[in-house]
Amino acid sequence: MTESQPDIPTSPAGWVRAHRSLLEAFAYAALAVLACVLGLVGLWSLLSVFPAPVSPWWSLATGLPACALVVFRRKAPLPLLGVALALFVVDLLTVGGVVTLIVVLDLLYAATVAASAPTRRRILIGIAVAVVATTVAALLRSDDPRVGILIGLQLGALAGMDYWYATAVAQANELVTLHRARAEDAERRSALERAEAVRSDREQMARELHDLVAGDVSAIAIRAEAALSIDNTPEADRAALRAVRESSLQAHQALRSMIAVLRAGDAEVAARRDGSLPELVADAQRHGLTVTLDDALPDGIPLPVDQAVTRIVQEALTNCVRHAAGARVDVRVDADGGEVRVRVDSSGGSPGTIAPLRGNGWGLDLLRERARALGGTVDAGPADDGWSVRARLPVEVPV
Repeated sequence: MTESQPDIPTSPAGWVRAHRSLLEAFAYAALAVLACVLGLVGLWSLLSVFPAPVSPWWSLATGLPACALVVFRRKAPLPLLGVALALFVVDLLTVGGVVTLIVVLDLLYAATVAASAPTRRRILIGIAVAVVATTVAALLRSDDPRVGILIGLQLGALAGMDYWYATAVAQANELVTLHRARAEDAERRSALERAEAVRSDREQMARELHDLVAGDVSAIAIRAEAALSIDNTPEADRAALRAVRESSLQAHQALRSMIAVLRAGDAEVAARRDGSLPELVADAQRHGLTVTLDDALPDGIPLPVDQAVTRIVQEALTNCVRHAAGARVDVRVDADGGEVRVRVDSSGGSPGTIAPLRGNGWGLDLLRERARALGGTVDAGPADDGWSVRARLPVEVPV
């Protein structure tokens, strides 16, 4: 591969922008020569150390070196400003040309624009000191104080206006940089928020898919496995098929409801299966569990808490169907002292035989996340000869 060549300006305006410093240096040099031809020197002859006027062409001795400094002003404007000031002082004390003053103002502008705020303040102090020193020198050299004051006002006005305009440009550039940085930060924050929103939506969809569908699909597999593992009789086959059909219809309805919400796009993902605790108990009994329900939950429980209770009972019963077929399960739900308590205890039963349905713990993890979001807790573990799931949820949902 060949090295990429730098962009070469093809238009006249582009060429001028690329060589602006060099062109301005030649223009200043031409102005210096023209000033010599016209005799535009000795502007501040009052400060000259020569006893008599000298040839105007002597001004080129300081003017042309000052013009050469303009070529390199972008690289080091502040040091070059110091060199230009030295040439200006020499010119001021000798011939008194105008080009060195123009170069000083040019480099003063470039140095101020490129400087930081503390450096700009030091430049302003330097301007004030230079103007005061020049005014005092003019007052000492002149018999008429008005002449010295006029010279100080001229230099102060020229340097002050140049510094003010350069400071305005520098501050505008700083504001542009600040707003650009803020816009980039806002864009990064927006991207992070979008990514977080997508992650949250995916987690919610995964949670609801698990809650709505996993239990029914597991029941289908369990009943099918049970039908395959026993002697074939017409009654047993029909019962197994009815159970599979019922679970399939429930899973299908849950998926249809969730897809409808996702297609709408302006509603939260459905967080609850249509039905109540008695229906969950009846469904578990159809899958071979012996379930007793003690539901003492009062009316007026906030919907998020009611949904969490339903989910906890549903997940506990589903796990019993998976891992403790034929178990006896006691479900107790009540509220006391501003707290909703849920307890599902199982005992007996036989472990599941279908390897793909052995749990990975996601269901309980999702329940714990749901409870934490409401300010509650969920605990699960072995108890006596079975398994126990216990939950505590606040009646008042935190805002």
